[in-house]
Amino acid sequence: MSKLTGMTAPTLSALPPTISFTTELTRDIRATTGESVSVIAPFTGQTLHALPVSSVGDVADAYSRARLAQIGWARAGFAHRRAVLLRAHDLLLSRREALLDTLQTETGKTRGQAFEEIFQAAGVTRYNAVAARRVLGGESRRSGLPLMVTTRVRYRPKGVAGVITPWNFPLSLAAMDVVPALAAGCGVVQKADNQGALSILLLRRAFIDAGVPADLWAVVTGTGAVIGEAVTAGADYVCFTGSTPTGLRVGAQAASSLTGASLELGGKNPMIVLDDVDPHRAAAQAAYACFSSLGQLCVSIERIYVQRGVHEQFLREFVTVTRALIIGSALDYSTDVGSLTSQAQLTRVTEHVADAVAHGATVQAGGRARPDLGPYFFEPTILTGVTPGMLCYAGETFGPVVAVSVVDSEQEAILAANDSDFGLNASVLSGSARRGLRVAGSLEAGSVNVNEGYRGSFSAVDAPMGGVKDSGLGRRNGPEGLKRFVNPVTISRATGVLRLPATGVEFARLVTPMLLLARTLKAARRR
Repeated sequence: MSKLTGMTAPTLSALPPTISFTTELTRDIRATTGESVSVIAPFTGQTLHALPVSSVGDVADAYSRARLAQIGWARAGFAHRRAVLLRAHDLLLSRREALLDTLQTETGKTRGQAFEEIFQAAGVTRYNAVAARRVLGGESRRSGLPLMVTTRVRYRPKGVAGVITPWNFPLSLAAMDVVPALAAGCGVVQKADNQGALSILLLRRAFIDAGVPADLWAVVTGTGAVIGEAVTAGADYVCFTGSTPTGLRVGAQAASSLTGASLELGGKNPMIVLDDVDPHRAAAQAAYACFSSLGQLCVSIERIYVQRGVHEQFLREFVTVTRALIIGSALDYSTDVGSLTSQAQLTRVTEHVADAVAHGATVQAGGRARPDLGPYFFEPTILTGVTPGMLCYAGETFGPVVAVSVVDSEQEAILAANDSDFGLNASVLSGSARRGLRVAGSLEAGSVNVNEGYRGSFSAVDAPMGGVKDSGLGRRNGPEGLKRFVNPVTISRATGVLRLPATGVEFARLVTPMLLLARTLKAARRR
């Protein structure tokens, strides 16, 4: 039986006053259908607000307006874009309380984990504002014909990016795709998930108030079945974050028109606990890595492989730490874990746990819903004895459920961690940094954290983030994240110092010196 501490669930009357401006804020959505959908507050299960729904025509109109705005934005130059984005950075920080209230109320996460999103969005904004000129300002390259030709690479914005973001991290995931596109000189048409639309609109409002043209960043809403193809079809580059099945469809549609795409998809992220760890410290690290945002994070840990020498101690400490977590809906920093975001999430998590138990797994902590706290609360859950064939063995749960298994060696742990169709994030806990890094180098994942679960790589906005295998393609963040939104253009110029050969006689005269040049460059280790 779980001993998680519970807190009283709020009523709608207790929800933050910042949500009262939703009608005014949702006017920023490009939507002319006159239709709306009800968005539910996860903490209460009651209707939070009615969200306008966009049509295919609205998407087309958004792209038309964004293309016109993008011309002037690209011509404005790096210095102007840097100044605007840095003003947006400051507005995000100064408006943090409204953003925190909205994030919590829309997603059900704790205030601490909502603050992580704001801090991440600000960091992404600051990085791209400052780095864009250095990364995309152009550079000289060595010519294949020294003295005769000079060569330079310039970067041209692709145009308007189509950005499709999910509900679970609306600020962070929007910022990691939208902001580099803006910094590179592109426009954006963003399809916001209904459940995270208010947070995205608040984010966008800060950028508009900072000086981003309103038409440059359009937000549309609606189901993927209705407008998803229009968002992809109209884009000059596509950014998608979501499930692997949907990502495969988006990628195939983009490829059909030779449109580039970055896809961050599902994960079944492993953690390896080596036998030289401090069990208590490792348990605390594992608990946050598994249960932050109640596991509704693409890079959260769902599988833990523990070396036998420390397995019993680690599991005991892990259960103790997990049972001590404070679960609730307070709009302050008094809780450790919050709520699942929807009935669909609760249904999947419940099914995965019930299936595991029915097939012989043991619940070490958690394992049950908490309707006394709110409609979608579920206790952080530790399972042992998870075996192939169980729903949670290889399939992504995307909730507060982790399977702990014992292994006898590093090699067994590495093989088990890599035995997955996914490869998004992985973690290694070790008392030795050298040993941890050595094991990390053998893991098949787009990012690996040593003595951390996911926050080291997730917060490293100067480094690329993405997946391998079924976890996606392409990278966001870092120089790689900026270069997604530009086309490199090679510009070469004949110097006139020496004339390039044009006739057979001229080629014959230059064969010997050109062969000498090739051998000299090789001897000098020149490219």
